[in-house]
Amino acid sequence: MYVRPAAAAAAAFLGFTLTLLGGTASYAATGPGSAAGTGTGTGTKTGRAALGGPVVYAHRGASAYAPENTLDAIDLAMQMGFDWVENDVQRTKDGVLVVIHDDTLARTTDVEQRFPDRAPWKVQDFTAAEIARLDAGSWFGDEYAGASVPTLRQYLDRVQRNRQKLLLEIKKPELYPGIEEQTLKVLEEAGWLDARHVAQRLVVQSFSADSVRIVHGLRPDLVTAFLGTPAVADLPRYAAFTDRINPWHTTISADWVSAVHGLLGAHGKAMEVDTWIVDDAATARKVQDMGVDGIITNAPDVVQDAVGGF
Repeated sequence: MYVRPAAAAAAAFLGFTLTLLGGTASYAATGPGSAAGTGTGTGTKTGRAALGGPVVYAHRGASAYAPENTLDAIDLAMQMGFDWVENDVQRTKDGVLVVIHDDTLARTTDVEQRFPDRAPWKVQDFTAAEIARLDAGSWFGDEYAGASVPTLRQYLDRVQRNRQKLLLEIKKPELYPGIEEQTLKVLEEAGWLDARHVAQRLVVQSFSADSVRIVHGLRPDLVTAFLGTPAVADLPRYAAFTDRINPWHTTISADWVSAVHGLLGAHGKAMEVDTWIVDDAATARKVQDMGVDGIITNAPDVVQDAVGGF
C-alpha cells in the first residue's frame, strides 16, 4: 500500500469539503422524505456489481499518492493497474479548459507566491499561459515539484496514451456558460467521441442536472451520470437524460440503490450507481453490500483489495 503524507491528506479533506459545499442540483434531495439513509440491508447485485466486484475509479487519479488531477496522478493510477480515472474540468480567462477541482488555484498550486496581488486566485481570472507557469505538485510533496495544471487536451492525450478510461466531471458549469459544448468539442478533437470511446471508455458527470441534461441533448449516445442523491420519487426525472446516479456514500442505503437499479436510464438499460469518496476497506465493503456498481476513491488499491473490483 502507498502511504500519503499527512499534509496532503489534510489538503485532500479540504478539497472534499469544497466538493460538497460547491455541488448544486436541480432535483437533489436527501434527508427526510428521501430514500437516502444508513440502511443495513444487503442490496441485490445487478449490472457491473454482479460481475465480480464494483468498478474502481481513481478519483482525480491516484490522488492519495500523487497530486490530484495532474498527469503524475493518472500515470500512477496506470502503474497501479487501474483503468478508470476521474477528473474535473473548468475554464480559464481566455477560454481554455483545464483540469483542476477547485474554482480557485490557491489550494493546489503556488499561485499565491507567484501572483500575490490577485486574490482570490479564481481559475476564471487567469489565462492558460499563467496557469501553465504554476507549480501544482510541491504542495503535495517535493518529489512532485514542477507538476503542472494540465489542459483538458493534454489530459485526454495522456489518458489515451495510458490506455485508460475517463470519468469526466464538468465542474461548476454555472460559472462557465457553454462549457458543455466546449467540453464535447475538445473531446471530439482529441478523438474521444468515436464509437469505441463512447461505448467503453467515457462517462460525463456533473452535480448540475441541467448540465447533464445539456450533454445528453447534444450527444445522446454518451453515458452520463448525475452527482447527488435524489429522492426515490424524483429518480424517474433523471432517468430521462442520464444513465447513472453517483451519490456520496453516507447518503445511501441498499433500498435506495435498488430503487435506482429498478429504473431504465436514458439508454434503456438499468440505471447504475457509482458512489464517492470511499478510501477505507470497511466502507468499501459496506457499499459493495448495498449493491453499488462502482466506487470512486482516492486510494484505489485499498478499495480493490477490499472488494475485488476491476
